[in-house]
Amino acid sequence: MPHIDPERLALLALGEPDSAPAESEHLADCAACIDELTALRHAAVAGRASMDIGELESPPAAVWDRIAEELSLGGAPTPPDAAPERPRRAWRIWALAASLVLVAGVGLGVWAVSQRVAPTEIAEAELQPFPDHPNAEGTAIVEEQPDGTLAVHVALSADAAPDTFREVWLITADASALVSLGVLDGKEQTFAVPAGVDLRDYVLVDVSQEPDDGDPDHSGDSIVRGELTFL
Repeated sequence: MPHIDPERLALLALGEPDSAPAESEHLADCAACIDELTALRHAAVAGRASMDIGELESPPAAVWDRIAEELSLGGAPTPPDAAPERPRRAWRIWALAASLVLVAGVGLGVWAVSQRVAPTEIAEAELQPFPDHPNAEGTAIVEEQPDGTLAVHVALSADAAPDTFREVWLITADASALVSLGVLDGKEQTFAVPAGVDLRDYVLVDVSQEPDDGDPDHSGDSIVRGELTFL
């Protein structure tokens, strides 16, 4: 089932209705909804504590109508003449429900936005050492950014030798073409994949040791290399 409506979560947090079987099953499996319900329950406890301080005035009829319309729960309850305590309790419930709906809406909105902005991992590679660098090891992870661009996060255990630097490359499977992503500073770094580079063709991630001689070409001294596996 889809996520539980914020109105229902607010009322469940107040303990007024019992959850339906389908809602109970959903809450057992949906971390987002159960986290939201837990937060709303804490808010309800705090709200009740604050509302118990002092005498509360009954709200005007217009306030009842606006709350009822916002929550789509029908008309506001009419205080019975013989039970003066009930209107105060009913008003507290309605006021708490209204405030909790706002909390639920904000919380679910933040959760939805966070899902949209999180990068998606689409490929990875274990970078294996070349004979001249037997102790080196590394990984490469390709992530698709929210705007559709790709980035490669490279981690490498081997430091650069004196008077050299390490450069990250994308290479085709037959080694007929290669593209430099940039210089690796430190143990790990994220590199943007240039527009027009198809990782289905440039499936090899290579880290080379380059002499500081101004030559932009690959030195031929690869430290590690691995083939991307798409997830």
